[in-house]
Amino acid sequence: MKAAIVGSGFMGRVHAEAVRRLGSVEPIAVGGRDEAAFRAALANPGIKSVHICTPNAAHFPMAKAALEAGKHVLCEKPLATSPADARALVDLARAKNLRNCTCHNLRYYPMVQHMRRMREDGDLGEILVVQGTYSQDWLLYDTDWNWRIDSKEGGPSRALADIGSHFCDMAEHVTGQRITSLCADLQTFHKKRQKPKVAVEAFARATGDYETVAVESEDFGAVMFRMGDRVRGAFTASQVSAGRKNRLSIEIYGSKSGVAWDQERPDELWIGNRNTNNQVIIKDPGLLKEGARSYADLPGGHSEGYDDTFKQVFRRFYVSIEDPSAEPEYPEFADGLRQLVILDAELESHRRHGWADVPR
Repeated sequence: MKAAIVGSGFMGRVHAEAVRRLGSVEPIAVGGRDEAAFRAALANPGIKSVHICTPNAAHFPMAKAALEAGKHVLCEKPLATSPADARALVDLARAKNLRNCTCHNLRYYPMVQHMRRMREDGDLGEILVVQGTYSQDWLLYDTDWNWRIDSKEGGPSRALADIGSHFCDMAEHVTGQRITSLCADLQTFHKKRQKPKVAVEAFARATGDYETVAVESEDFGAVMFRMGDRVRGAFTASQVSAGRKNRLSIEIYGSKSGVAWDQERPDELWIGNRNTNNQVIIKDPGLLKEGARSYADLPGGHSEGYDDTFKQVFRRFYVSIEDPSAEPEYPEFADGLRQLVILDAELESHRRHGWADVPR
């Protein structure tokens, strides 16, 4: 099977490498800004699927065109820059009966799946508190630049859309509950940034000449949230936290025990107890919950990290293409829409300086 990988930056290369590891899919690179090459890929009957790894503003038109061309689509998040556009993609994929995936890959760490199975098995008891952060430092200085900063390419939100969405997706995925209302506060620390006159790769430092530009999107967001009547939570999303490279940290506390996981130490899971010693367990497929074992391919003592999560998502996506009767075991466009609905409520809350309900 051939797959078009649209976008040649950081995410495009990650997708291409993960697809190659499947062994059954051949990735075909397509420049994200080369419209003629994109149209040629859509017209090629040998290409069955399209991975969209372009700047956010291009996600909706490219996904729409790919679906209309009869291609299965796997799109980086955010699925679109508005809930209306995301909803249109959900409806189109359903009407075309095509497989569709929003790449919330961070669900696919083995220890995250172990947490989920612990909750399903009742090991945590009734969920009470969910809290954490997604912290990075790659935009700490006003000379740091990336296309995500430009609202025309990245959309109206940056920190909450780019990384806060991963926290919310993981919180709902692991707990099995939905965020029902929230209160958000956003801050843009650098109202102006020095944009390099030459394009800069994500996470790379710019050099050379700059121009000063105004910034609209946020560097930081803090969100309190409710999951129904009982569960309470809070998280921050920051791209200006010195020393934190890519730290999604989530803590879930129930009436029996708690769990905590840190993306910068992905093979470890902390388990907290009230009346006995706490534990730190290390990833070992033979010791994981049965439902989590298939998310680990390597034996204990062999680390599995960020790139492996993409492989796990893609494997399940392509199995579902080969087997039309298979239930999707990956986040679909509906999950991408869900995160944009949450984001819309966060932006509304910030504008109104108050709580906002999150539609189901």
